[in-house]
Amino acid sequence: MEENQTMVTEFVLLGFCLGPKIHRILFASFSLFYAFTLLGNGVILGLICGNSRLHTPMYFFLSHLAIVDIAYACNTVPQMLVNLLDPARPISFAGCMTQTFLFLAFAHTECLLLVAMSYDRFVAICHPLRYTTIMGWRDCSALVITSWACGSLLGVVHMGLILRLPFCGPHQINHFFCEILSVLKLACADTTLNKVVIFAASVFVLVGPLCLVLVSYTRILVAILRMQSGQGRRKAFSTCSSHLCVVGLFFGSAIVMYMAPKSQHPEEQQKILFLFYSFFNPMLNPLIYSLRNAEVKCALRRVLCKETHSQLV
Repeated sequence: MEENQTMVTEFVLLGFCLGPKIHRILFASFSLFYAFTLLGNGVILGLICGNSRLHTPMYFFLSHLAIVDIAYACNTVPQMLVNLLDPARPISFAGCMTQTFLFLAFAHTECLLLVAMSYDRFVAICHPLRYTTIMGWRDCSALVITSWACGSLLGVVHMGLILRLPFCGPHQINHFFCEILSVLKLACADTTLNKVVIFAASVFVLVGPLCLVLVSYTRILVAILRMQSGQGRRKAFSTCSSHLCVVGLFFGSAIVMYMAPKSQHPEEQQKILFLFYSFFNPMLNPLIYSLRNAEVKCALRRVLCKETHSQLV
């Protein structure tokens, strides 16, 4: 790292080259999205922590998903907002490498958490009588710890391979944050090993988990179709279909970014795809996974009623 820093000490993120007026509009829009992301996930975390009825495995996983989404947004969005107002403002080499590591760690962790959540729904719907036995707190904690540990470990592996490379200019990254593929383009050495490891990691945390998710939801769909109660069937199908949409959006865009031939995806198009990770997924996850849920709505209603009552008193 010392050798790298003596050659390149900072980078400039080019972001969106659309002109000052458009940049101000984007700044206002993205700031609003960022606030909604923090507020939505913060509300979900507060409700789950403060309501004993939500201390179940499903909400345990949701709380960790909310933490990942908040961390994910805080890692990429503030720097992007700064660059919209001041495009020439640089980011230090150490800051850029830290942002790359955190992006990889949180992205990998979210992939694995989504798999754990799909398994939780599979057990709840397909094996309801054995749910409390299979999804005990020790098992849930093990799944969450494994997700965080694997995500962080993969991030460390990628960073170790990046820091061995010399960066001798240019120092402009054609992205709105230090995305790993954009950073590798600035290395003045062979990056074949890095790209092979990225592809292998994509198979491990994208293709493999996506297959597990699809198998889980296929089994869930079969179980739903066998339900006798029409109301129960509609409720289960509504919940799982919305979950599957988010999973498909997250995994689909990631597979397109890291496994499809790069010549088919211009850099500007790649930036738009990454907006899903920075804004739309973290903002939509609370709405789709939690706020559409009757238990969460009741908990939120109780909190609002309690606050209104305390103000009146």
